[in-house]
Amino acid sequence: MKNNSELIEEFLEAKYAEAGLSENSIFAYSRDLKKVCTKINKPLLSTTQTELEKYFVNLEKSGHSQSTRARHLSSIKQFFKFCVESGYVSTDPSSQLSGPKSPKSLPKTLTMEEVDALLEVAKTHGQTEFQRARNECLMELLYASGMRISELMSLPVSTARGRPKMILIKGKGSKERIVPVSPPALDALDRWLKLRDKKEDLSIKAGFKGSNFLFPSNSKNGHLTRNWFFNKIKSWAIEAGVRSENVSPHTIRHAFATHLLSNGADLRVIQTILGHSDIATTEIYTHIVNDKLKSTLEEHHPLSTKSK
Repeated sequence: MKNNSELIEEFLEAKYAEAGLSENSIFAYSRDLKKVCTKINKPLLSTTQTELEKYFVNLEKSGHSQSTRARHLSSIKQFFKFCVESGYVSTDPSSQLSGPKSPKSLPKTLTMEEVDALLEVAKTHGQTEFQRARNECLMELLYASGMRISELMSLPVSTARGRPKMILIKGKGSKERIVPVSPPALDALDRWLKLRDKKEDLSIKAGFKGSNFLFPSNSKNGHLTRNWFFNKIKSWAIEAGVRSENVSPHTIRHAFATHLLSNGADLRVIQTILGHSDIATTEIYTHIVNDKLKSTLEEHHPLSTKSK
């Protein structure tokens, strides 16, 4: 019988190869399963349904959120499904487990005025022209395309050359899709590429290797990180007078979707641009727009209680 570490490693390799999951997803699986091993303290292949149920009871008593418990359950179910398919066990002890149902909350978004304020700050934030051009390009591209921040950070420089009105990106599960680039974003991209390439030419002449990324850095992956941008956009929010707790890279993605929808864009088109596999995921933005319309009506309609 394989030990827990060997099983988990084999499971992670299979998920990476078959599902094409990101490194973050693989790390989350690994972390959750290692925690299960620590708490149950026995070979996973001999784990019973009762032991798994006790594990989730303890998670709840320890104050873990519904989303955390739901993620743990997903990791466990995926793991035992793999074990059954691989012939390591004949029955799945997690098959009858059901997770907590998290209430669907509307994602935080920003008004067009708040996004404009962030864009203006990004243009002027930075000690050098190089930094200001980079910051402006990051914000313009993020809002123009609705990309996930990880997709933007790892964008190859080759896809951004030639003033492309559409950019091909690789999203979750290595699925490719095309996202739009607005005229302001193209202008910001032109300014950034000139300064980026100029700096890289000097680095190459000095004996350093060039980068394949649009936003190169000295990080482990060779490009700017999500954490770096997260901290940047928080500081821009403070300077722009926007509540920083409402601002994150993903908030800009939500703003992109809600603003498109508010201006009459087709929901299916937004689904394609965002890379949602299920239209139900995209439909949540209709609730945001409808709530905004409702509050506007209540605030300004002459017959509404609020206006009176």
